Amino acid sequence: MYNSFVMKSILKFFRNETVLCVAFVLALLSCFFVQPDRTYIDYIDYRTLCILLCLMITMAGLQKLLLFRQIGECLVRRMSSIRGVVVILMFLCFFSSMWITNDVALITFVSFSITTLTLAKRKDLYIPVIVLDTVAANLGSMLTPLGNPQNLYLYSKAGLSFLSFIGMMLPYTLLSLLLLVIATLIFVKKEALEAPAKNTYRRSRRDKALMVLYLLYFLLSLLAVVRLMDYRIVFFLILGSVLLTDRRVLRNPDYSLLFTFIFLFVFIGNMKRIPALNDLLYELIRQREVMVSVILSQFISNVPTAILCSGFTERIPELIIGTNLGGLGTLIASMASLISFKQYGYVEGSDKKRYLALFTVMNLVFLAILLLFHYLFAVRI
Repeated sequence: MYNSFVMKSILKFFRNETVLCVAFVLALLSCFFVQPDRTYIDYIDYRTLCILLCLMITMAGLQKLLLFRQIGECLVRRMSSIRGVVVILMFLCFFSSMWITNDVALITFVSFSITTLTLAKRKDLYIPVIVLDTVAANLGSMLTPLGNPQNLYLYSKAGLSFLSFIGMMLPYTLLSLLLLVIATLIFVKKEALEAPAKNTYRRSRRDKALMVLYLLYFLLSLLAVVRLMDYRIVFFLILGSVLLTDRRVLRNPDYSLLFTFIFLFVFIGNMKRIPALNDLLYELIRQREVMVSVILSQFISNVPTAILCSGFTERIPELIIGTNLGGLGTLIASMASLISFKQYGYVEGSDKKRYLALFTVMNLVFLAILLLFHYLFAVRI
């Protein structure tokens, strides 16, 4: 009985944290080829990990205070048609993901979309709207280094300025926004809608003070991202302050993502110290960064792809483009997409096969158009 329980627990953990487990196994296996030594310490990108944790803490705090949901409700109530509501829901995911990450945008606004459509008695729109929300969050997040974990890592590694990063990704972002609007017009008809009831958000003085603090943490994190403040100072300021004011929020960050980064850093660092393998991977990836990262993302998701490929090429801007476009395609191409899929699965009467069919088709269409744009126009910009 006990052994059966342990086995089920292990299998459940593996299903929930597949990427983490694979990264751990790869790191462990690589240690047999390159014995652990002091060089291992240099593998880790501490700047990315510290800033990422600061952002996760900040977003967890603001999400707990329902700030993003309140903003969303205010915008939705201004619409009088179901199409207008869906456009706002999609815009919320698209634009918020640039600053609060695609994961947080989907955690916040997919459940909000489900609630809004339920109140509007439009359960028939669950699938197209949630798919649109997901694609919007994954595409909106590519504009800034704050949008997703691989952007933060590659931005730090490339040494780009904040504005240079945005300038590079802006053409793809604008085209993505146009495609999302067209898709919304196709899937959602303009029909009248009764405005949803207004919720009242009453916050204590402590909650209001915490909101100010978390907004300050976000500003400090942004200063660290653009290199106007040392990331170590920002990290210890935020961590120390949270421990004193709201330590329970430290339960919420996705620590598995941080350990996934660490294990992949170890694996890649060791692979680079094996000359034959290093040369082979370098030749496979060199001059093919965009397509290799797009294809690889379909199987292991774009965050591990970014870390893996970055060890074997100096053309980091191409990796930034490839891993962001690579977030489109399969359900695991961007791990954030699983958030939407799980939330839809909790809905009564959910049709997962139909969801996956529409999700895959829409993602592949968007991916094909953006790749075509890249090879015809963007590479010449």
